[in-house]
Amino acid sequence: MPHLDLLSTFLEVYRAGSLSAAAQRLGVTQPAVSGQLARLEERIGEPLFVRGSRGVTPTRRAALLAARVGAHVDGLRGALDPADEPPLRGTVRIGGAAEVMALRVLPALAGLTGRGLTVHVTLGLADDLLSQLADDRLDLVVSAVRPSRAGVLAAPLVDEEFVLVAPPALAHTVDADRLRSEPVAALAHLPLVAYAEELPIVRRYWRGEFGRRPPNPVALVVADLRAVLAAVAAGAGISVLPRYIAAPALAAGEVVQLHRPEVAPLNTLYMAVRRGGTAGPAVTVVRDRLQQAARGWSSL
Repeated sequence: MPHLDLLSTFLEVYRAGSLSAAAQRLGVTQPAVSGQLARLEERIGEPLFVRGSRGVTPTRRAALLAARVGAHVDGLRGALDPADEPPLRGTVRIGGAAEVMALRVLPALAGLTGRGLTVHVTLGLADDLLSQLADDRLDLVVSAVRPSRAGVLAAPLVDEEFVLVAPPALAHTVDADRLRSEPVAALAHLPLVAYAEELPIVRRYWRGEFGRRPPNPVALVVADLRAVLAAVAAGAGISVLPRYIAAPALAAGEVVQLHRPEVAPLNTLYMAVRRGGTAGPAVTVVRDRLQQAARGWSSL
């Protein structure tokens, strides 16, 4: 089995999104990070990242490896340095959308459970979760919409970038010249895979980038962005997804980025707590851990 330091370096690169950022967080040089990553890739027998001008993009094997070993490596690192990781007591009730919780938030908090913290997770839509927060049924919410409730205090956590993706076979049916000059018309024949019947994410992308609602037929609606990606990769249609969800499929060539705007469309995720509430030490630790992790996520 690969040595712990190789897996630790891999996780830092996976979470930071670049070799240089991982090196800074580890307190080592970039060549040292590159060398350890190369050793791990040699042991595994395939690349874990696709290098690019904006950093590195994880392959599907990297995403699977991170999900498999992340919590274990975090726990072992905490056990090896107990002086820096005092025990925690208490329960923190946290809410968020299923996708960001599963792929970003919970892996970041996994090390805290090894110190004795109990985490209760509620998955759902932002408005419902913020209501539960205001009613003292949750302690913290990661929200995809800016909270406007009087009893809720929120701070930006991270920006997520949205990308328009398609299966390669459908991408080949789009005329590149027409896409540049008449994007709505060029894409109108392609069916949509959507998160909800109101097309909230797709509609926002079309309006922001193309100036109008999408006229496309809707082929499939499913309230899980990971399922949306799976349907797109299988050929059901095109969709708009956060880059962090689409990245492994993009790297593997299962989907392609159909449109590349000059300025990447972003959506801010917020970390919300009750205004005027007394946050216990466990909630404070969770909040600090998420803020620290989000700095490494760069753009989701």
